[in-house]
Amino acid sequence: MIPRTIFSSDHELFRDSVRKFLEQEAVPFHAQWEEDGYIDRQLWNKAGAAGMLCSHLPEAYGGMAADFLYSSVVIEEISRLGLSGIGFSLHSDIVAPYILHYGSEQLKQKYLPKMVSGEIVTAIAMTEPGAGSDLQGVKTTAVLDGDEYVINGSKTFITNGYLADLVIVVAKTDPKAGAKGTSLFLVEAGTPGFDKGQRLKKVGMKAQDTSELFFQNVRIPKENLLGQAGMGFAYLMQELPQERLTVAIGGLASAEAALRWTLDYTRDRKAFGKAIAEFQTTRHKLAELATQVQVGRVFVDRCLDLHLQGKLDVPTAAMLKYWSTDLQCQVIDECVQLHGGYGYMWEYPIARAWADARVQRIYAGTNEIMKEIISRAL
Repeated sequence: MIPRTIFSSDHELFRDSVRKFLEQEAVPFHAQWEEDGYIDRQLWNKAGAAGMLCSHLPEAYGGMAADFLYSSVVIEEISRLGLSGIGFSLHSDIVAPYILHYGSEQLKQKYLPKMVSGEIVTAIAMTEPGAGSDLQGVKTTAVLDGDEYVINGSKTFITNGYLADLVIVVAKTDPKAGAKGTSLFLVEAGTPGFDKGQRLKKVGMKAQDTSELFFQNVRIPKENLLGQAGMGFAYLMQELPQERLTVAIGGLASAEAALRWTLDYTRDRKAFGKAIAEFQTTRHKLAELATQVQVGRVFVDRCLDLHLQGKLDVPTAAMLKYWSTDLQCQVIDECVQLHGGYGYMWEYPIARAWADARVQRIYAGTNEIMKEIISRAL
């Protein structure tokens, strides 16, 4: 296998600490969290104390000013252990950058240190019952009334929605202006008129708290606008490459874990008097999967390197997101087949990984939308 050279010894030391933390604080409890539909809220505080949240933020806001590879380590280790309920990356690598890049100094000082410590959990509310990948179709409105914005609308499929203390809400400040009428707002849980709906029951990622959110005449200070009114769509497009990179990082790490579990299983499982791994059909399939995963690893690490240099563009991020998540689903499906009937049993990690993987091709922009983005750049 091609050795990974992108991570330094410091990154690997951090990886060891992250893995030990997760093995102690999350692995023993994740099955129960799947039953509950959300993870233990205290895990966020413990992760904050362990330096696992928003490590990239400047020290002025409580972060470590670390490079994105530290975030990558957290994503990879969560995925390799099948801990799909843990929404740290959305909080650290998707929500935090919006506040850092577009929030006022007052908003940064108010919220970012508490995000680092895990004192507050965050979410971003883009998707609506009638608007998914087409963000221009958002119907939620925000109307300026004196010194306040009044928000009305609903959101669905919101990761971290149930536990969230703070939500970035995508809303239309000028419904007639299309994409140019979109703005981003910070809304705190407990604000009058802001209600959380039921936790949604999903095919996979059962421990990840995914909720509906409702806004009925929710009044927030006009200072809670992120950046400029009408610039929300441009901000979303600016930040989406990193979001799609995080999806790919987790997807590839999940595929690697699935291959590892399958190698172990086929070596131990006997059929017709010998290990399944001794049959040529199995060996050749494992060879195919190992090759595909290795190709995926090279592509992910190359895009990671580009991102560290500030050179990961929108089309390349779209290529990575669609290709790596298609690969993830393909590899895990083949691994389920090699597990036979046990691959369909929920207590086996491969079954959970199979169910968890399917949504990867849908969120952060469907893979069909990714192909449209790529085709426009050709």
